[in-house]
Amino acid sequence: MADLTVIIEQTENNYAAYIQDIDGIVTTGQSVDEIKSNMVEAIEAYIETCKELGLEIPEQLLDDYNLTFKMDTKCVLAFYYGIFTKAGLARLTGINQKQLWHYASGTSNPRTAQKVKIENALHRLGEELLSIHL
Repeated sequence: MADLTVIIEQTENNYAAYIQDIDGIVTTGQSVDEIKSNMVEAIEAYIETCKELGLEIPEQLLDDYNLTFKMDTKCVLAFYYGIFTKAGLARLTGINQKQLWHYASGTSNPRTAQKVKIENALHRLGEELLSIHL
């Protein structure tokens, strides 16, 4: 099974996505869920078009594949802006609010260690939420 990385980027009005290492498969959407759904459709359409035109289908798409979605820090912070406050993210990550604001606005790009810190904090939160039953 091939692991395909879908890169999601924020545009002016929505989100755009493409598959890393495979040219020609792109999609847009208003949310990450829409991107996920649209990407599956885009892959299917791409494969059908290759078959119709007699073009070679990329090897990664010949068998089952797994999609992993990747966003940059600015995109993640913008996407969850209405859910997480900068104060809340600062408590979760240990990164001060002012620095998080720079990352969210794109005026500063986080170092790898900061990206990992944010990602780990969000994953810990997700694990905590999954363990709660109401």
